[in-house]
Amino acid sequence: MSIAASTAWKTLSSHAEAIASHHLRDLLNDPGRCRAMVAEAEGITLDFSRQNATAETVKLLLDLAEEAKLRAKIEAMFRGDRINTTEDRAVLHVALRAPQGASITVDGVNVVDEVHTVLEKIRGFSDRVRSGEWKGATGKPLTDVVSIGIGGSYLGPEFVHEALRTDPYCAQAAQGRRLRFLANVDPIDVARNLEGLNPETTLVVIVSKTFTTAETMLNAKTLRQWLVGSLGPESVAKHMVAVSTNLDGVRDFGIDPANAFGFWDWVGGRYSVCSAVGVVPLALQYGMDRVEPFLEGAHAIDRHFLETPFERNLPALLGLFGVWNSTFLQRPDRALLPYCQALLKLAPHIQQVDMESNGKRVGLDGHALPYPTGEVDFGEPGTNGQHSFYQLLHQGRVVPADFIGFTRSQTPVSVEGEAVSNHDELMANFFAQPDALAVGKTAEEVEAEGVPAELVPHKVFPGNRPSNVLLLDGWLTPEACGKLLALYEHRTAVQGFLWGINSFDQWGVELGKVLAKQVRSQLSASRKESAQVEGFNPSTTALLRKYLGA
Repeated sequence: MSIAASTAWKTLSSHAEAIASHHLRDLLNDPGRCRAMVAEAEGITLDFSRQNATAETVKLLLDLAEEAKLRAKIEAMFRGDRINTTEDRAVLHVALRAPQGASITVDGVNVVDEVHTVLEKIRGFSDRVRSGEWKGATGKPLTDVVSIGIGGSYLGPEFVHEALRTDPYCAQAAQGRRLRFLANVDPIDVARNLEGLNPETTLVVIVSKTFTTAETMLNAKTLRQWLVGSLGPESVAKHMVAVSTNLDGVRDFGIDPANAFGFWDWVGGRYSVCSAVGVVPLALQYGMDRVEPFLEGAHAIDRHFLETPFERNLPALLGLFGVWNSTFLQRPDRALLPYCQALLKLAPHIQQVDMESNGKRVGLDGHALPYPTGEVDFGEPGTNGQHSFYQLLHQGRVVPADFIGFTRSQTPVSVEGEAVSNHDELMANFFAQPDALAVGKTAEEVEAEGVPAELVPHKVFPGNRPSNVLLLDGWLTPEACGKLLALYEHRTAVQGFLWGINSFDQWGVELGKVLAKQVRSQLSASRKESAQVEGFNPSTTALLRKYLGA
């Protein structure tokens, strides 16, 4: 039976209609409500008092969690049950950051032991490269790394890299080193990644579980050609390593399988940043001593998620209100608004984590769902976003938002004579924007300012626009980055568990790949054999003919 048929769901649906009569302008004037709608854990304060919600809403959402058996589903994931039913796999990204000595068993094997074996191998390899012991084909140290991967093999690692790049301790550890990510098969991406690099000092990391991903392997062959053209065929063994489970494919490519770092089928691509997928390039750039606190931060939120009652559980609360906004209040978008420039790649990563996970049309039973799932995620660091799309947030569509800020900056600056520091100026906007969205500005308030009558409607802000405020202690450290990552990973899982979908497969990406193979074959035949374009609909046929004739 669909959860939509349950009493908990129907009660929430009725409550959604009633909540429309409550404006956040009034709700925020209730001190007791504001105090009750705050949860704190692991140095993170979540203030959800700007949600279109009352104490009754929270109670009903917790009732929905009980109806959905949310606690049992979370425990099944941590236990290693095969909750990815369409692929018959466990879902254990939490094992990737579990401490040594922990036990999570899959098919009779403690996978945590296997994880730490790989982490130790990465430490040994990255230490050798960073110290200069591992040298390139001409005897020079390898100071530059290009990590080749796409999707989860790129978005998560790049997010973490950008987050750590200006942390003072990480910056010191990375001195003299460069890390770049090559994802797009577009040759422009290759040109941009190789700009200013010397083959003699470049190490290439190929990230592909199967070693067959079309875009990744073409880019890998392109960089192999770049290396071999300058350094000879023997250079591949010194300048290319792999993160893959296909050791035969690695060997056939010319890479020593001893220089391949494995991971497991219970690691989904978009959840793989804590595996060798992310840890290899990050350790090469920053060293394992900087990467380990990132893993520890993620683990801290894992434990909080597993052990904390839902009324104080940060990922659970975020997920519950995500479902409340997107399904019950029919607001399918979500803005991720970090007031921290180092989180510029948070939104692109969470786009994949959330949209690839929860953009589904059928439930676990294979039947079409009677309600929409998933959210359209987008975002930009503040204050840049304020001068881009906040106009729509304030006076256009209602878009629930997450504001993320820190009590300190990675790179504090004060200018003599200014009233506040640069970080305080940033945070002044951070605190102001959620209230502006929630409270708005009435016509009466605008008129009281002496605004001409014909301009009054243009300067009214309706308000009543929901947001979460996440304030983290200190600056964005590796540990804090790990906490943020796990927070949003688990938020996504909570929503999927509530909707009754499989958040851990991604069949929707397959059809385009299949059709691309047909087009690829046509392009090859037309370029090499002058074959006529055939087998496509009239629109695509005409477009292909125009492309080939250019």
